[in-house]
Amino acid sequence: MSIVKKLVAKIMNGEQIDREEALALAEAPLEELTEAADRLRRHFCKNVFDMCTIINGKCGRCSEDCKYCAQSVHYHTSCEESYPLLSTEELLEQAKYNEARGVLRYSIVTSGKRLSDREIDQVCESIRVIKENTNIEICVSFGLLNEEQFRKIKAAGASRVHCNLEASRRYFPEVCTTHTFDEKIDALKAASRAGLSICSGGIMGLGESMEDRIDMVLTARELGVKSIPVNLLNPIPGTPYENNRVLTNDELCRITSVFRFLIPDAMIRLAGGRGLVGDKGEKCFCSGANAAISGDMLTTAGITVETDMELLRKLGYEVRFADE
Repeated sequence: MSIVKKLVAKIMNGEQIDREEALALAEAPLEELTEAADRLRRHFCKNVFDMCTIINGKCGRCSEDCKYCAQSVHYHTSCEESYPLLSTEELLEQAKYNEARGVLRYSIVTSGKRLSDREIDQVCESIRVIKENTNIEICVSFGLLNEEQFRKIKAAGASRVHCNLEASRRYFPEVCTTHTFDEKIDALKAASRAGLSICSGGIMGLGESMEDRIDMVLTARELGVKSIPVNLLNPIPGTPYENNRVLTNDELCRITSVFRFLIPDAMIRLAGGRGLVGDKGEKCFCSGANAAISGDMLTTAGITVETDMELLRKLGYEVRFADE
């Protein structure tokens, strides 16, 4: 029996695979691996597809030195736009726009290490207004907040917090030096204690190994994460990663497949960089991935909601929440 079939049987029996088994999967024949990952996805998640969109709620002048980011003050890139928190009216308008197109979740993302208490009060008012005027779920990515701040956000009406681990504990210091991996962990745990679901993944193509990718997802699994964004690095001129090689579609399919084996009931979410693979993620959506960020990203163009909806219909997916 192949390692792929052996581990499928193990997972179907209610067990989890370990690090060594995941590393073995990373060397398995790609077609067998992707077909098995899709089989696991259908078993655990049926035809459910989780779609979200993001809005750049506060842009630019970020104090952090994340080496992939066009918004960091540490690098000179073409992203010169900078503005404070968007108004409630602007955030509400975009929430209504996305809800009308069938989007499930609307995520407000802000630059910087964390929002201040004053900014949190402002955006909590915006969240309350959005919830009063729409039925869309609200996700927030406001940086490294504490439990009290997350409780305010929960009370305002948000249901999920996004905070990417970005990489493994081992590799994270190569990606960012202005905050730590443990600060990420602390923020995710604080959000969870506040009653918010948590979304956390990383960026592929930073120079990390497959071991690093697996270790990142094992950390997410320990934290109880069920939404795993998989970003493909878009090398931005002016950043330290401007000359990194873009991963191939096959490499991305292998990654999403292994992630499916690690957390079989998760929403494996293609995020930034999806347009770089050429088929808008279609092969990955047949290789274990079953969620996506649609529309434009923070500083780069994305894929329209309408284009995604057409692709998902073709693949037999239904955009809805898993518990419906």
